[in-house]
Amino acid sequence: MIHKDLDVWKKAIEFVAEIYKITREFPKEEIYGLTSQIRRAAVSIPSNIAEGAARNSTKEFIQFLYIALGSSAETETQLIIAKEIGYIQKVEEKLDEIERIRKMILGLIRHLKGKAHAK
Repeated sequence: MIHKDLDVWKKAIEFVAEIYKITREFPKEEIYGLTSQIRRAAVSIPSNIAEGAARNSTKEFIQFLYIALGSSAETETQLIIAKEIGYIQKVEEKLDEIERIRKMILGLIRHLKGKAHAK
């Protein structure tokens, strides 16, 4: 499976670009703190999807998709923290996007598991 063909990977890439735009507005003293953390967590989502897709087995792909899920939860938590400390005002739209990505990842996991059981 080629990661660039996956809608979830494309959606996650778009999400990362948005996170970079949002975090540009964070205070400069956060560049090595929350800004860096949230960017790395967001980048990890499509990165793990891509790495998993490049693996030789469905089992490994699924494992990387679960890591991507973890990164989505991490990103969600950091966005909530950024809102709580006043760095961003409206976070709901981004949280909805994370939820859509999460559902897409879970759907891909179900698909891959079904395919593996069908063999």
